[in-house]
Amino acid sequence: MKKFNTQDRLIQRFRVVFLLTAMVVLAACSSVKFAYNQGDTLLYWFVDAYVDLDSEQAPVVKQDIGQLIKWHRKTQLRDYSQFLVKAQGQLAGTMTHADLKADYKDIKGRTETLAYKALPELTDLALSVKPEQIANIEEKFRKNNDTYRKKFVAIDNDKKQKVRYKKSMEQFELWFGSFSSEQEAVLRKASDARPLDNQIWLDERIIRQKKIVSVLHEIQSKKLGKEATSALLNGLLKDIFGRFDAPERKAFFDAYIDSTINQTLTAIKIATPAQKAHAQKRMQGWIDDFKVLAAETK
Repeated sequence: MKKFNTQDRLIQRFRVVFLLTAMVVLAACSSVKFAYNQGDTLLYWFVDAYVDLDSEQAPVVKQDIGQLIKWHRKTQLRDYSQFLVKAQGQLAGTMTHADLKADYKDIKGRTETLAYKALPELTDLALSVKPEQIANIEEKFRKNNDTYRKKFVAIDNDKKQKVRYKKSMEQFELWFGSFSSEQEAVLRKASDARPLDNQIWLDERIIRQKKIVSVLHEIQSKKLGKEATSALLNGLLKDIFGRFDAPERKAFFDAYIDSTINQTLTAIKIATPAQKAHAQKRMQGWIDDFKVLAAETK
């Protein structure tokens, strides 16, 4: 684990943190158990495609991912199960904006828990970064940004709205099943009411990427020790998680989060008893999966 190159591991860790959280908290998959049990392989493929791991790195990355998932399985999944039990109760009662806002904060907190868990290993990795690896990550970021720009920025607003609405409907249909055309019209209106500025999302990606690269350069050029490197990476994580509260972005992000919560609340309010039963069944399936996964040892 200690030998894995910094650039590779930084990418792995940041991506694994968010991919794991998405997979096991809001998984867009019919079976969380299946997705979770395949998580180590899927994440390894992702990392390998991103950094082209060499023969020395490959087994270490596999071990690293396996250990992270093992820790997550042992310490986090029962909590996720309890979170969904609470959500079932909320859905059966009268869900409020405050309820959903609290749930959003809970999920964000779980993401941060995963990220900070990785900090000690990130520190060891950041002490061995190579110049060519920093160049690799910068090039990968550039290509990803070009793709994002073409798909989500360099299109007209009508298409942006349509793409965003379609993405949100995939999530709603995962939870509630199919919607009628009348319901879809209501949800489209709620989706379109959200602030729309994909350039801001791209700008934030670029800001985050530049800070990651800057940290790598600073650690390497100043030959920082372990304590200083850990402090620098801790600050990087805090900055990444705190961007929604950055003065120049706070108003936009606050409005976006609130309007997205309103859209979700709209979906809940217009859901039929059958659709809510579908959501309850979906959550119960995930609860059961989490319990089984937490009890397994691998």
